[in-house]
Amino acid sequence: MQILFCNTSEHAGGAAIAASRLAVALNHAGESVQMMVRDQAETSAPYVVTPNVASWKMKAKFVAERIDILRANGWRKHRLFEVDCATHGIDLTREKVFQQADVIHLHWVNQGLLSLQGLAKILQTGKPLVWTLHDMWPLTGICHHSKDCKGWTAHCGNCPLLRQPHGKDLSQRIFAEKQNVYAKGQMHFVACSDWLADIARKAPLLKGHKVHSIPNPIDTKFFHPGDQAEARRRLNLPEDVDLLLFVAHKATDRNKGIHLLREALEQLASKNERLRSTLHLIIVGREATMLHDTFAIPTHTFEYVASQETMRDFYRAATMLCMPTLQDNLPNTIVEAMACGTPTVGFRVGGLPQLINHEDNGYLSAYMDTTDLAQGITCLLNKATRQRMGTASRNKAEAEFSHQKVAEAYLKVYHLLKG
Repeated sequence: MQILFCNTSEHAGGAAIAASRLAVALNHAGESVQMMVRDQAETSAPYVVTPNVASWKMKAKFVAERIDILRANGWRKHRLFEVDCATHGIDLTREKVFQQADVIHLHWVNQGLLSLQGLAKILQTGKPLVWTLHDMWPLTGICHHSKDCKGWTAHCGNCPLLRQPHGKDLSQRIFAEKQNVYAKGQMHFVACSDWLADIARKAPLLKGHKVHSIPNPIDTKFFHPGDQAEARRRLNLPEDVDLLLFVAHKATDRNKGIHLLREALEQLASKNERLRSTLHLIIVGREATMLHDTFAIPTHTFEYVASQETMRDFYRAATMLCMPTLQDNLPNTIVEAMACGTPTVGFRVGGLPQLINHEDNGYLSAYMDTTDLAQGITCLLNKATRQRMGTASRNKAEAEFSHQKVAEAYLKVYHLLKG
C-alpha cells in the first residue's frame, strides 16, 4: 500500500514527531510511506519529500495567511500564531507522490501547507483520506485549542482569540467554509486520545465522518530505562539530588502551566527548607533561559533539544517528569518518559488520564490545583513509590504505545477505507 503523509514540518513540534514515528512504524510493518513536508530537516529521512513548489512561494503563502489574520485583527499582532484560517496553501493533487498514493493521511497541515480549497481538491479526487487530530483545529473555526469556549459546538463566531470578535468574524466565516469543504467527501478522523475522540464525535463539523482513537507510537526499543548516574554526567547535572523535569516546545507558554509549577514549588520550599537544596528543576524548551532565576529551587535550563539521544538522557536523569499542562491531547513527552521508566505528575485534563493511572504509574492532580500538584511531587520523591510507578510506566508504554501496536491499529483504518 502506498501511503502519503502530509505535515507542515518534519521534526518541529509534537505533531511532526508523532507523524515521523508513525511513518517509521508503518514502513517497518511492510507498508510504503512517504511524508510530504513544507519544512524539511537538514538530515532528512529518506521517506521525506517536499512539494514541487519554489521555497519563496511557500514562504509567500505563509505570509499571506498571516496577513489575513492581521487584517481580521485590525492589523494588530493579537494572538497571531494561536489561530489559523487555511486561506493559502499548495495544490497537493498536482504532486506525483499524491497521484501515486493509495491513501492520503493528513496530520498538522497549517501555516501555508494546505488550504481549505486544497482540501476540497483532495476530497474531489475520491482518494481515501485519513486526518489525525493532533489538536482541535479541524473541528473548530480557527483555534487549535478551544479552552473554555464552546463556539465550535454550534457555528463559531464571537471568537475570544480575536481582538474584535463578532457574530460574522473570521472564526465564523472559516467554520462555514469548513462545512462546505467537508461535505465534498468522506474522511476518517483519528484522535490521538480518547478525550479528543469524544470531543470530535460531538463536533458538528465532523458529523457524517468516522472518528477513531489511536495513540501516537513510540520506539520502546530506543526509549527505555538506562543508568541514571551516567545520564546525569553526560548532561552535566548533579548526581546527589532529586531532579524534577519540565519539557515544552516553548517553556514560557502559559498553556503548559510553568507558572503553576512555580507556585507549587514555592509551596513545597516554604514548608520544607531542605528542598531548596535537595530538589532541583530542569527546564527544557525554547526561552527556558528566561526562567532560570524565577524558581524557589535551583534550576538548570536548556533551550530546545532536537537530539532524541539527549532527550532520552533527560528522561533517564530525572527523578520525575512534571507536566502541568492546561490542555493537551496525548503528549509525546509523557509517553517518552514512561518508556524510560520515569513517572509523571500532571493535572487531570485532556488526554493525560489515558496516560497516567493515578497513584499507579504517576500522579494526577486536580486541575490547576497547585497544592495537589505539590502533593504529587512529594509523593514521587519517595524512592519506593517512584520505583514502583516507574516500572508500571514502562510496562504501560510497551503494552499500549509500541510501533507494532499503533501500526496495526492504523492499518485497520486504511483497509477499512479501501474496502
